[in-house]
Amino acid sequence: MKTPRSFNHVPLLTAFCLLWVAANPVSGQHSQLWGERGAKWTPQSRLPDFSFAGYQRGEKPLPTVPRGVSVKDFGAKGDGETDDTAAFLKALAEVKSGAIEVPPGRYRITGLLEITRPHVVLRGAGPEQTVLFFPKPLNDIKPNWGATTTGQKTSNYSWSGGFVTVRGSFQSKKLTDITGTAKRGDQVVTVASAANLRVGQEIEVYQSDTPDNTLAVHLYGGDAGPVENLNGRARVSLVSRITAISGDRVTLDRPLRCDLRPEWQPQLRTFAPSVTESGVEHLTFEYPLTPYRGHFTELGFNPIALSGVAHCWVRNVRVVNADSGPFVSGAFNTVDGLVLESARPRDKQDCDGHHGVSLGGTDNLLTNFDLRTRFIHDLTVSGFCSGNVISRGRGADLSLDHHRYAPNENLFTDLDAGAGTRLWKCGGGAALGQHCGARGTFWNIRSARPLSYPPAGFGPPVINLVGLETAQPSETNLAGKWFEAIPPAQLQPQNLHAAQLQRRLGGRTSR
Repeated sequence: MKTPRSFNHVPLLTAFCLLWVAANPVSGQHSQLWGERGAKWTPQSRLPDFSFAGYQRGEKPLPTVPRGVSVKDFGAKGDGETDDTAAFLKALAEVKSGAIEVPPGRYRITGLLEITRPHVVLRGAGPEQTVLFFPKPLNDIKPNWGATTTGQKTSNYSWSGGFVTVRGSFQSKKLTDITGTAKRGDQVVTVASAANLRVGQEIEVYQSDTPDNTLAVHLYGGDAGPVENLNGRARVSLVSRITAISGDRVTLDRPLRCDLRPEWQPQLRTFAPSVTESGVEHLTFEYPLTPYRGHFTELGFNPIALSGVAHCWVRNVRVVNADSGPFVSGAFNTVDGLVLESARPRDKQDCDGHHGVSLGGTDNLLTNFDLRTRFIHDLTVSGFCSGNVISRGRGADLSLDHHRYAPNENLFTDLDAGAGTRLWKCGGGAALGQHCGARGTFWNIRSARPLSYPPAGFGPPVINLVGLETAQPSETNLAGKWFEAIPPAQLQPQNLHAAQLQRRLGGRTSR
C-alpha cells in the first residue's frame, strides 16, 4: 500500500521548488495578516511565528542514519509466529548508537519497547515490507488504570502511551531569574545575572501560573471561560538561542509567545534534552481486527509515543487498526509521512479509535499525513502546548480537537478536511478553559462542504481563520474576530508554515 511521500523522499530540487512556490506566489489573494512574502507581518502581530516547528527548528532535513545492525542478529525471526519481543529488547539494550534494522518480515511483539538513548533509530525496510504486529493491548501487558474527570474507570492508555516509546527529559535547571516585565513579541529580556549565560546557548524561557490561573487566562487572550479546575497548573516554555548579552540584557533569536510578569516567576533554564536524534521509521504497526467499543474503552493498541525528547522523528510509518495514533510531546520533533487506517467495526459514533495524532509540548511538526479512517478526535492539541504545526495532510472527515488546557498559538495549514462535517468537534473536561487558546491559527483548510466560524466556547476572538472553504463573509477586526473568507485555491501562500520558514531562512530551505 502506498504512503504519502514527504519532502524527505523526493529529490532536493523538487522539494525546494515546491516550497519556493508556496512562499513566493505569482498571483492570488494575500491575507492582511501576512501580505506578500510577509510584508505585513511583525513579531507583535496576532499572527504568530510558526517557523521554528519540527526537527532542528526546520533548519535541517531529517537525517538518513547509516545502515546499522539487524534485529535478526539478536534472534528475531520475523515469521509472524515467533514472539520476537526478547530480540527487540536485547537490540535496544545493546545498541548504544545507530540504526537497528528491521528487515522485511512480520514481527510479533508482546512487550513495551523503549528508546532512551540519543542517536538510536528503529528502522524497517518500508511499511509494505516490515510489519510489527501486537496481539495484546498495552493495558494487558502493563496495567495502568485511571479515571476520567467524571470518575469513569478507564485505562490511562486511552489517551497516552505507545508500544514504542522514545523517552527522555529536558534536564531543565534554573540559570537565572528574569527580572521586570516583557511583552509578547519582545526579544530582549532582563535577567538577575548573566554569569551562567553565553551567546549561542540554547535556553528555555519558563513561567508557571498563580493559584488563581492568571497565566492561563492570559494564554486565552483574557477570554478563558471557566478555568476553576485548572488549579494553577499552567506552564509555558519557549526554547530559544541567545544571540547577544549586554550587561543584564539578553537577546533571544525569536519573539516571546506571551508576556513575562513577575507573578509568573519567569526564569531562564537550561535546555539539555537527554534524548535527541532518535527516530522510528519505514515500518507498519498492526493490531488485531477487533470491534471498537467506544469512548474510554481503549486498552492501548497505540503505536508510538515521543515523551520529553527533542529533535526526534517518526517517518514513513503506517498504523493499522489502532486505538490511537502517535502521542507526541517534547520540542522540535517531526512526524512525517504518517498513514492511519483501520478495518475495525465502528462504534455508534461511526468512529474506530480515540485519538488520531496528539501533539503536546512545543514546536512539534506533523506533516504529509493521511488519516484514512475516523477517530473520535483526529488531530489533538492539548496541555498548554504552543508553536505546534499540523501541515500538508488530509483526512476522511477531520476533527481539529482542541482539548482545553489552553493550547495556544498552534497552526493548522494546508489541510484537506474531507467531508467537513465536524471540523470543530472537540473534547476535554469541564472548567478547564475554552478549547482553543489565543492566536490558534487555521490557514487554507479545504472541505467537501462549506465551513463556518467555530461555535461559541471554542476559543476567544483572537484566533485566526484565513482561507477556509466557506459561504460566510469576511469579518476582520485586528482587536477582535478575524475571519478572512479567501477561497482556499486563491490563498497565497498556500502553506503558512512553509512561507514563514522560507522567510526566516532567507531563501534557504531544509525541505
